[in-house]
Amino acid sequence: MNLVNLESVSHAFGPKPLLADVSLGLEQGDRIGVVGRNGGGKTTLISIIAGTLKPDSGRVTHTRGLRVGTLSQRDQFDPDTAVKDIVLGGRAEHEWAGDPAIREILANLLGDIDLAAPAGALSGGERRRTALARLLVEEHDLLILDEPTNHLDIEAIAWLAGHLVQRKSALLVVTHDRWFLDAVSTRTWEVVDGSVERYEGGYAAYVLAKAERARIAQAAEDRRQNLMRKEIAWLRRGPPARTSKPKFRINAAEALIANEPPVRETVELLNFASARLGKTVVDLEDVTLHAGGPGSGPLVLDRCTYQLGPGDRIGLIGVNGSGKSSVLRLLSGTVEHDSGRVVRGKTVRLAHLSQELAELDPTRRVLETVEEIRKYVQVGKKEWSASQLLERLGFRGEAQWKVVGDLSGGERRRLQLLRLIMDEPNVLLLDEPTNDLDIETLTELEDLLDAWPGTLVVVSHDRYFLERVADRCVALLGDGTMSMLPGGVDEYLERRAAGQALSARAASGAAGPAEQVRPDSQPVQDAGLSAKELRELQKELNRLERQIDKFGEREAKLHAQMAEAASDFERLGTLDAELRDIAAQKEAAELEWMTLAERLDQ
Repeated sequence: MNLVNLESVSHAFGPKPLLADVSLGLEQGDRIGVVGRNGGGKTTLISIIAGTLKPDSGRVTHTRGLRVGTLSQRDQFDPDTAVKDIVLGGRAEHEWAGDPAIREILANLLGDIDLAAPAGALSGGERRRTALARLLVEEHDLLILDEPTNHLDIEAIAWLAGHLVQRKSALLVVTHDRWFLDAVSTRTWEVVDGSVERYEGGYAAYVLAKAERARIAQAAEDRRQNLMRKEIAWLRRGPPARTSKPKFRINAAEALIANEPPVRETVELLNFASARLGKTVVDLEDVTLHAGGPGSGPLVLDRCTYQLGPGDRIGLIGVNGSGKSSVLRLLSGTVEHDSGRVVRGKTVRLAHLSQELAELDPTRRVLETVEEIRKYVQVGKKEWSASQLLERLGFRGEAQWKVVGDLSGGERRRLQLLRLIMDEPNVLLLDEPTNDLDIETLTELEDLLDAWPGTLVVVSHDRYFLERVADRCVALLGDGTMSMLPGGVDEYLERRAAGQALSARAASGAAGPAEQVRPDSQPVQDAGLSAKELRELQKELNRLERQIDKFGEREAKLHAQMAEAASDFERLGTLDAELRDIAAQKEAAELEWMTLAERLDQ
C-alpha cells in the first residue's frame, strides 16, 4: 500500500534550490536510508514527507489515517516533566509494565535512567534515548528518524537497528552512520543537486551501484567530449564558411558547449608527511586514572599497563561514561593520573581532536585560524598556502572569511581536522571525529587515514568508521584495564551482553558457585588469575604482537631480496633458508599469542 506520494515537489531556502521537481513514493514495508551532503536537503525532504514543512510548489499526498512518528535532531522537553511522563504519557503502571514490547524498549534505552527524574537533569545522550523511547512505545505506520544514532553508544545502536528491522512500520531514516544504514535499510535515497537518486539495497549496495553509474556516466562523458572537440573545431573553420554550414549542425555544437556540466564540489583531504616515530610512542606502566583527575570521579584505569606502539591503529570502545575521553587526555598529557608511570617517546608529535572543539576561537576568521598554525605547507614537491588548502577542503571564496562562531558543526569539524594535519603530527588521537560530518567527508577522512603512517587512536560510536580505520579494538569494560578484543565490535557486544546477563542472575540470587561476582562487580571470567598475572599476560600479548609484526616486515624484505637475486643461486639458497626460519618463528609466536589470548578471555 502506498503511504506517501510527492509529485513535482520543489523547495528552496534563499537562492539555493534544495529540491527541484522531485516526484517519488513511499510504500508500506519500505525501509529507506537517506544520504547526501550536509546542507544538501535531506532534512528538508523528510520534513516535507512528514508534513511538518510545506513545499514551495508541488503536491504531497498521505494515505487516509496515516500515523507518522518523527524524531528530529533536537530533543525538546519540558525540563520539569519526569522521564516517565514523557515516555509513557498517561499509561497506568499495570498497562505498560504488562506489555513486553514496552518493557524491552525501556530496558534497552532507559535501563540506567531514573524514570522519576526531571528532563532538565538529563545529559544529551539520555535526552536522545528518552526521545527514542517515547517514539517507539507508540504504534506508527511510518517512522521518520533524523540522525537517531546521535549520542548513542555502539551497544544502543546495535539494539535500535535490530528493533527497527522487527517493527512492521515503514521507515525513513537520515543518518551518517553507515553500519546502521546497512543494518536497517533495503533502499537508499541520495539527495544531490536538488534531485533524489534512488538505489536498491543498503549503504554497501548504494556505494557499488553509484560507482557503476559513475563509470557509465564517465564513458558517456568521454564520448561527448570527443564529439564536442570535433564540433568546436568545425565551428572555428572561419566565418566565410559559416553560411554554408547547416543550421542544425551549428545548434548541435552550441548545445554541446552550453551543456558542459559544472565541476561538482568535492571535499579533499591531503596526505601530509609525518615525522618518523621511534620505537616508543606511549607506555602506561601500572597507571591508575580517575575521570575527574587524581582521586576524583569514576575510576577508569586501575594499575593498568599498556603499550601504544609505532603504527598501531587502535579503536577504543566503551559505554558512555566509561572514560574513553579521559584515556585520550591521559595519552595526550592533558590530564594527571593518580599513580604509575606514563612514558612518551622523544620523537612523538601528537595531535588530539577533542569532542568540544574548545581550541577554536569563535571570534576569529576561518583563514586566520588556519594561518596561526602554518601559512604554507610542503606536500610532495608542491607548496600550498593555507587559503589553497581551505579551498580544497570546501571553504571557497567568502567562506574563508566567515567567523568561526558562525560555522556549522560539520564545518568546524573540517576546520579543526585541517589545523591538526597541517602541524604534521605522527600520533593522532581522535575523539568522535565523525560527529556532524556527512558521508562524503567521512569517506575522504577514511582515505586520508588509510595512508596515515603514524599511530592512531580513535574513539567513535560510528561502527563502520571504527572497523574501517582501526586494526585492533580495545575496550574499557569497567574493570580498570584496557581489554584487547580480537573479535572487534562483535566480541565487545557479546562480552557486554554476557556481563549484563551474569549481573542480572547475581542480583536475583540465581548465580551458582561458578558465577560469583567479585566486590568490584566483575564476573569471574578471569578465575584463577590475579590482577598482576592479568597485567603480565597483557604485556606479553603486546610484546608478541610487535614481534609478529617484525617477522612480517622481515618476510617482506626477504621476498624482495630473493626477487633481486633470482640469478644468484647461492644467494637465493641462503635467503630461502632464512625465510623458512623466519616463517617458523612467526608461526610459533602466533600460536603462543593465540594460547595467551584464550587464557585471558577464559
